Amino acid sequence: MKKYLVLFVFTFALIACCGAKEVVDSQSKLTEEIVDISATENLEVLDPTILEQPNKPEIEKEIDIAEAFDHSVLNDLLQKYVSVQGNVNYNGFKSDRIALRNYISSLGENMPLNSWSKEDKLAYWINAYNALTIDLILRNTSVKSIKDIKDPWDQRLWKLGSKWYSLNQIEHEILRKMNEPRIHFAIVCASVSCPKLQNEAFTASNLEIQLTNSTKEFLSDSSKNKLSRNSVKLSKIFKWFAKDFKHNQSLIDFLNKYSNIQISQNASKSYMDYNWDLND
Repeated sequence: MKKYLVLFVFTFALIACCGAKEVVDSQSKLTEEIVDISATENLEVLDPTILEQPNKPEIEKEIDIAEAFDHSVLNDLLQKYVSVQGNVNYNGFKSDRIALRNYISSLGENMPLNSWSKEDKLAYWINAYNALTIDLILRNTSVKSIKDIKDPWDQRLWKLGSKWYSLNQIEHEILRKMNEPRIHFAIVCASVSCPKLQNEAFTASNLEIQLTNSTKEFLSDSSKNKLSRNSVKLSKIFKWFAKDFKHNQSLIDFLNKYSNIQISQNASKSYMDYNWDLND
């Protein structure tokens, strides 16, 4: 009798234990399901546009820096045939003359519109001036100086849109009228005493930095300008285009803005001889 009683008690305890385990397992499973449902509900509540938000500024940035004209062809040529020091490999340009002429043709087919920004227009005409100057030298490959060419700045050799242009027209009738004196350190006359030809094209999105760097670089070149607090010996560019540097300021104010040396307003002023030898 005792044997059967012990067996009954053991069996009852085992059943109770298994039942408790099933309850616990069920409760655990139910808890997991509740968590899963809650997590799903939370994801559904989230605004899907929030997940895409980080990409939005990047898209806006791309729109902001869009260029009105693509100067990449000229940029590639300058990278290949102009040194960091500004020396121009005209023979190299001659071997790639088709690419240069195609770029000039594209300028003629895509004239600046009134809707273009000032930066886009400046970049277009600065690059046009430099590309046409290079083309002028390639038309006269035996010269040692641009001044060996008859009327180099007055020849109307390039048709842009419906009009034939000379270098003087671009410089004096277009660029100088845009009231940006730093263009004088961006456009290049193929000569040693000119500002160096940059080995990259000017672009609207980088124009401010490029113009500032070109100006600072030119002023810091002691072969072209010698500056001290009480005396300045300047490139003749500052004499030829004096009024361009005096918009609501003095010439000394302009120099001090871009020079590492603070020049006195009473500093003596003179001009250096200009070397017209080819910048090759």
